Amino acid sequence: MWQSTDEDKPREACGVFGVWGHEDAARLCYFGLYALQHRGQESAGIAAHNDNGILLHKGMGLVADVFKPADLDKLVGLSAIGQVRYSTTGQSSLTNAQPFVVRHRRHSYALAHNGNLVNALALREQLEKTGSIFQTTMDSEIFLHLFVKNLDLGLESALVKTVESIKGAFSFVLLTSDGELIGIKDPYGFRPLCLGRVNGHYVLASETCALDLVEAQFIRELEPGEIVIINKNGIRSIQTPRPKRRAFCIFEYIYFARPDSDIFGHNVYEMRKAMGRALAAEMPVDADMVMPFPDSGNYAALGYCEESKLPFEMGMIRNHYVGRTFIQPSQSMRDFGVRVKLNPVRKLLAGKRIIIVEDSIIRGTTARTRIRALRDLGVREVHMRVSCPPHRHACHYGIDFSTRGELVASKLSTEQLRSHLGLDSLHYLSLEGLLKATGEPAAADRFCYACFNGCYPVEFDQELSKDCLEKA
Repeated sequence: MWQSTDEDKPREACGVFGVWGHEDAARLCYFGLYALQHRGQESAGIAAHNDNGILLHKGMGLVADVFKPADLDKLVGLSAIGQVRYSTTGQSSLTNAQPFVVRHRRHSYALAHNGNLVNALALREQLEKTGSIFQTTMDSEIFLHLFVKNLDLGLESALVKTVESIKGAFSFVLLTSDGELIGIKDPYGFRPLCLGRVNGHYVLASETCALDLVEAQFIRELEPGEIVIINKNGIRSIQTPRPKRRAFCIFEYIYFARPDSDIFGHNVYEMRKAMGRALAAEMPVDADMVMPFPDSGNYAALGYCEESKLPFEMGMIRNHYVGRTFIQPSQSMRDFGVRVKLNPVRKLLAGKRIIIVEDSIIRGTTARTRIRALRDLGVREVHMRVSCPPHRHACHYGIDFSTRGELVASKLSTEQLRSHLGLDSLHYLSLEGLLKATGEPAAADRFCYACFNGCYPVEFDQELSKDCLEKA
């Protein structure tokens, strides 16, 4: 039996990468996806363009499992796009793996998407009434159907009109049959997408850590509502209408993005430390040490230590050779799924008062098991500090908790959750403290934090769910 070891953590939609004009575009794309593996582990794919059209290779699993050297050798071309995916709309299957490639009037197009379209159901119904036939249950396919219907207006006008028709969170990379590389960001700017250059060739990536791996120079992030078209004439930027406020997903800073990335104008590592410092200032507690559950809480824990002057210890040791899945042992090996990944340092922890710093509590199942294990070791006090507010509301913009029922903080008060987890104390960083930690003077109008307070910047279809297009 195969089982995930990270069921208690939120999952993002995907990471995307694109290359234009490079003689080994697919291989460069492979390394870019390798750097973005943390954003999606269900499937991976690369589409490359050459004179014969668009070639595609994709599969279920991690980048290193999906692509072998022979696969990359076949993806000949000067332009390529790729994606690593975790499904938030559309089920996990090879059919729904991206990039998605279509042919229309003797032209081919490939698309990779990060985010979620919140008007997908209504748009799909409209398209099907006018004769569109869908091959997948992805909301991403809706973009391509709209785009090709608008192509009589010309490429640029078709792109603008299509972007104006869709709502939600989207960072797209699009490859045309002419080898053009196109990057598109939604008007609110929910998901990151940046532009770089390597040896005179351009790249697009979800995060700057992918630019670093391929030794690309960071140029800038795409603006909300911006479309960039990259071809032999250079780069052309088109700005579509956008609202006054922005809605960068603040959870990118808290959990999703890699700490060595710079997104939305800030370094993720430094941002997480700032959240930890704010957490220590809000709710100090006397203890012997501060520790994270690695790796997600590491950087906020460092910030907490800086502010509290308490020692930082790695009280749990992570087994880095555990993959995303493992073979489940017999039932007699209790809580194996937790212990196989993290194991406590017994002599360090016994009899101590400890503060655990976490980045989030989503379902609470894994945290409860780990805290019980610490109690069994003889830890005297266990306090938990969380570097964001409680997740009480569903996300409809690309995070896989699309119903409130999945969120333990929507069912229990903080005090009830403290008791449920077996803690001596529990404190979440306040929303005010979180926004202040970003250092943005107008943070309330720059970020999306609907998962904390239920105030959604973009209206969404009330029937929206992960499998809603399966039933359409």
